[in-house]
Amino acid sequence: MTTSGSNVVTMPKPSNTNSESSGHRSPHRGSALEKPALEGGLAPEPLAGETADAGRGTPAASAEPSTEVFAVFGVEPEIQAYAMAKYSRSALSMKESLREISTQKAEKFLNTFYFQYGHRSIADLAHIALAIERLSILAAIELADEQRWDGQERSTRYQDFRKSGYYTPDFGSDDEARKLYGETLDFLFAEYDAMSVVMTDYLISITPKPADMKQDAYERTLKARAFDITRYLLPLATNTSLGEIVNARTLETQVAHLLSHTHKEVRALGESLKKAATGAAYNVNGDSLRALVEEIRGVNAELGARAEQELLREVRVAPTLVKYADPNSYEMETRRELRQAAQELMAHEQLAPSKAIVDLLDEEPLEVEIATTLLYEHSHHSYRQIRQAVQVAGERRRREIIDLGLRHRGKHDEMLRGFRAGQQFRFDILMDTGGFRDMHRHRRCIQVMQAATTVHGYEMLMDMEDAGVRGRFDAAMRRVQGAVEKLAGRGTPEAEENSQYAIPLAFKKRALFKMDFAEAVYISELRTTPAGHVSYRNVAYAMYEAVARKHPALAKYFRVHDVTAPVDLLQR
Repeated sequence: MTTSGSNVVTMPKPSNTNSESSGHRSPHRGSALEKPALEGGLAPEPLAGETADAGRGTPAASAEPSTEVFAVFGVEPEIQAYAMAKYSRSALSMKESLREISTQKAEKFLNTFYFQYGHRSIADLAHIALAIERLSILAAIELADEQRWDGQERSTRYQDFRKSGYYTPDFGSDDEARKLYGETLDFLFAEYDAMSVVMTDYLISITPKPADMKQDAYERTLKARAFDITRYLLPLATNTSLGEIVNARTLETQVAHLLSHTHKEVRALGESLKKAATGAAYNVNGDSLRALVEEIRGVNAELGARAEQELLREVRVAPTLVKYADPNSYEMETRRELRQAAQELMAHEQLAPSKAIVDLLDEEPLEVEIATTLLYEHSHHSYRQIRQAVQVAGERRRREIIDLGLRHRGKHDEMLRGFRAGQQFRFDILMDTGGFRDMHRHRRCIQVMQAATTVHGYEMLMDMEDAGVRGRFDAAMRRVQGAVEKLAGRGTPEAEENSQYAIPLAFKKRALFKMDFAEAVYISELRTTPAGHVSYRNVAYAMYEAVARKHPALAKYFRVHDVTAPVDLLQR
């Protein structure tokens, strides 16, 4: 699996090769611009240096384009959102709007149009950058489980997590559980440390260094390959960090979802995000600006005071748009009822052994898909098993399940993700949690996750066996699985949730991926490249194979790499 060589089998290209572009893009069509109505029916005052007719009436013939495009910098997100929203309500230019707007005006406008009138698209215009540090991988997965999310997380490939530390949940007065948890996590990190060294030495021993490659680059590349292998030992409690850039509406939805979560850490994370958005933001230029203010003050005290007011004023990125983000009762009540429904329906159904890591589902009535998907998230059974139970239960029970998904829906609540149905390509995927985190990044599809568990067993790369540590790895997984089961059975509040933090990334979980044909092609092509991790390469190739079997005429349009071909370990 890790022998050298760079032969890649590329699937045949489509016969139509007229396309000049490649990669993954979302198509957009331009639309005719409507002339906005003027506020109060009045035209704006001309800018300095302009005549009253500048830019109005019939333009003079000119080779220069009349369209003006400029980037905007240094504007607080909510004020920027207000200025852009005024395009639909005023004929003012952006520069005029920004000169006219104050923080108080923006807050008043947003309170009126966003909260009272429900013009929620305004918040799409306020983009916010947030840094979230020292949270568990489990919490990071939940944070990133937002289709409109953009961000980056610490990579288990390029970074050594030996010194990251881990999150310890609140065990209350259960000292025995706390002790077992600590011993289990310390053991996993010690094994991760030791096996990372073993795997690095092993990969160096089987991979000659090219003469034109520097020693540090050679060692760094093979260490990254080693971390790819030993990341299977990292528990979900492992501390990580990530950054995200989201618009204010997405952030409000994200915060409400986190505040409604089953895990205490995730609920606390929701509170922290809300405080970060509504409180004072970190100013990267703060130190240099303070020094500048002091210099100005030394020359002129009055001017220094004015400089301090302008340059060191507190900036809050979303003081208005996120302030009402609260726990979502629709989500919480519906989760409780659907979880109970799933337990009742599947109580006597044992988990069927999975024959494939990827199951491309066949077509079914929309009502069946919705009911099955609503229960899927609250089970560890395969989609097919749940669908069979839903069909056997009959139409009345199916309607009851769908009703449960909407019973508590409020006036402004979006439907749950389970209602996002009707896609042509739906894959029930069973893979290791580490590999799932990579697949989780795909946003142009619908993903429904099941909770972390040990019931599906774990994955292990054959490199472990080649390096002579398979027995050690298997023993570690068995020990941890036993500890997780003991922690889950303690009978204390959130015992099952707390136990999940000890689950290593090697253990498998299910996730349902729904998409169109273009996304199936994109994932299959991107995730089968030789530089990728073998786990998701196998999943992506299995997705291609499943589509090729069902739609053989479309197989030639996939430009996938043969995952059975030897991989050059020094190719990144």
